[in-house]
Amino acid sequence: MNIITNKTLETLKYDLVREGLVQYEIVEQAEEIANAQNINIGQALINSGFLTEEQLIKFLESKLHTPYVNLEDYELDSKCLKYISFSDARRYKIIPLFKIENTLTVAMADPRDLFAIDKIMETAECEIDPVLSSEESILKAIDDYYKNDVNVGNISTESNSGYNWQDELHKEDLSDEHIQKIIRAILKQAIIEGIHEVTFQGEDEGLGVNFKKHGEMNNKGCIPAALVASFIAKLKVLSELDPSVSEVPQLGKVCFRVDNIIVLASVSTFPTIMGERIFMKIYKPPRALEKIITSKSGLAEVRQSLDKPGIILVCGSSLSGKTHIIYSLLLEAAKSKYKNIMTLESIAKYELEGVNQCELNENVGFNMDKAARFIGFQNPDIIYLESINSKESFDYFSSLVFNDKTIIMEFMANNMDDLRNKMSFSDFDTLKELITSMIFIHSQNSVEVFNHESLQKYLG
Repeated sequence: MNIITNKTLETLKYDLVREGLVQYEIVEQAEEIANAQNINIGQALINSGFLTEEQLIKFLESKLHTPYVNLEDYELDSKCLKYISFSDARRYKIIPLFKIENTLTVAMADPRDLFAIDKIMETAECEIDPVLSSEESILKAIDDYYKNDVNVGNISTESNSGYNWQDELHKEDLSDEHIQKIIRAILKQAIIEGIHEVTFQGEDEGLGVNFKKHGEMNNKGCIPAALVASFIAKLKVLSELDPSVSEVPQLGKVCFRVDNIIVLASVSTFPTIMGERIFMKIYKPPRALEKIITSKSGLAEVRQSLDKPGIILVCGSSLSGKTHIIYSLLLEAAKSKYKNIMTLESIAKYELEGVNQCELNENVGFNMDKAARFIGFQNPDIIYLESINSKESFDYFSSLVFNDKTIIMEFMANNMDDLRNKMSFSDFDTLKELITSMIFIHSQNSVEVFNHESLQKYLG
């Protein structure tokens, strides 16, 4: 994973010393913090209290002779969002404000990032005029504007008992937004019914829509054959996938709002003889850990485990909410601003502040085995592993505990008896010895915490 930098501040960091804003030792300390937490030096200075954001903005404005725009008091032209994709906006911390003739004015946290400017010029096919804004305000504006206007949109679940997505399908709507409205309607019905997995797969009549609940697939209707190509293409665009590719699997994600809460769904496409099969898994935003683990002793046990070497195991059945709890664990760990927290995931479900999230990419050969060989060079304190598919990777990550690392892992077990049976195999002997705490999800409202001693006693 690349270290996050701000080219503007890297160029001007010693001017902060010359102008008496910070001491030289503070700059060096901020660089160490920035490298450890994978943030830029400016954010490290602000987080550590060496500078306020206002002081930093005024300094940059005077040095760059670039005007500052307070996005909290600014209403941008939403028609300009089409010039910069959501992913590029997040990646480069940039948002378009307005366009006059062939010049697009953009707000940037890093106005000297020439690579980002060249990239945007290439995709927007116009000149770029950057102005300065704070990183925090740009990210907030991206969430406010893009996730309403570019992705699926808003979903309200109030007074919608008996809702059926097919009512939207059968409307006489000839607008370009009709397909997107159908996608939104399917997701709305899934949310209302408490569904976390939605599958679209080929049938004789078109594309079947299936909801999975309690391990069973329930057909909820069919998208007519005449709309299938348009439906799949639109869903791929919303998920930032390539709509022209159907011969190989793709993995993306789509964002939408449910009652003003941002919800994310991962989108996986897979070629079959009946056309592409699309699998969506819906993830709700993580909650504070204390709202999930209500036992004071259990909460204290987990918090202690985050501060010492060992393995924290999160167990439960399929769709029990293991990922949800793990993200809450990561948010809890991130409260300590001096820890380097890293994840290895197929796809990041939510962007977690203070956590260095890494998405594996099989298309370029970046799989779990390769990540295992290189992650040690990043010197992480806490690592979350979404899944381990080889004994070599498991042995390597287990060995990191002896180098004072904390490992967060998930484990599939339908109930405690199932857990005991699976853990009885000798392959798990090392794992059992290294577990400092285990969180078992019995149900949505029942979560139990075991420490090392109580778990060993139960497993026998």
